[in-house]
Amino acid sequence: MGEAMKNSIPKEFADLLEKPAFASLATLMPDGSPQVTPVWVDRDGDSIRVNTAKGRVKDRNMRRDARVALAIADPANPYRYLQIRGRVVDITEQGADQHIDKLAMKYMGKEKYPFRSATEVRVIYKIAPDAVNTMG
Repeated sequence: MGEAMKNSIPKEFADLLEKPAFASLATLMPDGSPQVTPVWVDRDGDSIRVNTAKGRVKDRNMRRDARVALAIADPANPYRYLQIRGRVVDITEQGADQHIDKLAMKYMGKEKYPFRSATEVRVIYKIAPDAVNTMG
């Protein structure tokens, strides 16, 4: 069964943040209903980072309510996964263009993020884990 650890990602599951495993990011809509989006992720120390364009639904939701959850299944074994409940502790545009290019290399093997719109503003959200659960 799953194991819960407060505020820490177990070493034996850290690889899920290094390999190109998609995360399902849950945010809260204004009416309190959940909204889930697949996202690319990486790690910054003990925090998880996601990147999106300013103005998207997940951007608006995280700016309004910092509570989020992430589920990351191992692409090689979907019964092995990491679940993180936490909160957005930092939102910045600084370095966000370079960050999305770094994620494009990780997930697509491309030096530049190929889906960029000329008018979009990229944003990094740093998520601090409050509770971590694992299985597998």
